[in-house]
Amino acid sequence: MTGDEKTLRPPPGKPGALEAAIEWMIITSRWLLVPLYLGLALLLPVFAVKFFEELWGLIGNFVWSDESGFILAALTLIDLVLVANLLVMIIISGYETFVSRIEVADEADKPTWLGKLDAGTLKIKVAASIVAISSIHLLKAFMNVELIGNDKLMWLVVIHLTFVVSALLLAYIDRVAFRAEARR
Repeated sequence: MTGDEKTLRPPPGKPGALEAAIEWMIITSRWLLVPLYLGLALLLPVFAVKFFEELWGLIGNFVWSDESGFILAALTLIDLVLVANLLVMIIISGYETFVSRIEVADEADKPTWLGKLDAGTLKIKVAASIVAISSIHLLKAFMNVELIGNDKLMWLVVIHLTFVVSALLLAYIDRVAFRAEARR
């Protein structure tokens, strides 16, 4: 090996200029997630407006609505809250997991789960939230069973069961992976 060849190769364990630039670009690209999280955060006020719109309708019509209509309206409110909770969980834990650590000046403002959710746990929580949301939609469909065809109802049940099985499989896979990691 000549002296010129030695200067072209980086020392062992140290990346070359091109490799360092690629690694910097890959690591820095995580900041492209920030506008996506901000976009999700902009959905929260929309959910709040929709929630109060539904609540106002429920309050305005509660005397004239029947029990099933009242329950359906309450389920709609619960559904909106669950989706908003899911948005907050994804925004905060996704940002902290994939972009940057969140530093909260006042520890009292810091959610207890912040910093404890990894990508696997987040997937399980999202799957569980989707199952809960699907359960509410399925319950709403059963309450309007006379308006919904049997074939549509069957598909709603099949889709819901698919969500349930998927969530269970994700939890099982995460548990197996956690055991394997704990053994190391």
